[in-house]
Amino acid sequence: MLPQVEQIAARVRELRAILDIDPDKIAANIDVPREVYDDYENGVTDIPVGKLYLIANELGVDPTVLLLGDEPRMVDYTIVRGGNGLAVERYAGYKFTSLAYNYIDREMEPMIVTLDPTDSIPDLVTHEGQEFNLVLEGTVAVKLGEREYVLRAGDSIYFNPSIPHGQRAIGKVSKFLTVINENMKRK
Repeated sequence: MLPQVEQIAARVRELRAILDIDPDKIAANIDVPREVYDDYENGVTDIPVGKLYLIANELGVDPTVLLLGDEPRMVDYTIVRGGNGLAVERYAGYKFTSLAYNYIDREMEPMIVTLDPTDSIPDLVTHEGQEFNLVLEGTVAVKLGEREYVLRAGDSIYFNPSIPHGQRAIGKVSKFLTVINENMKRK
């Protein structure tokens, strides 16, 4: 497991323990079996981004606290210079860079995702809200339910992310901008 994944798991575990929240309650509220939640907290399984946001909501913190270990600080605006976003390698071949991690109470999560090419179907995820993907470089296959759409640089897709979905690069390393809008408000 990547060190960053282990650090995120440790933050979740520690904050849940400090707040004295029953792990059964969090597992039920984020709609995963307790065993899966335990794997998240122990760093055995990487926490999908959508589930990470739900866990942050359950813990009453901004997702940045779990990702970075620090609170966002900006209220009216935030600027992220090229190459300076919050980079997280989710697993080998998939990393994202958060572009608004330092903005308090954000309602959207813009990220640049970098994918290594693969022929394998990506793990499919679901989450609330809406999602937008714009391919910046290369070719990205977006699996959305039973269909797969091939997008090239300049192509975009806007979709309901409650439909199981995942992305993979075709042929070479590819990048896309994703903007996710889901209920990220704290309790």
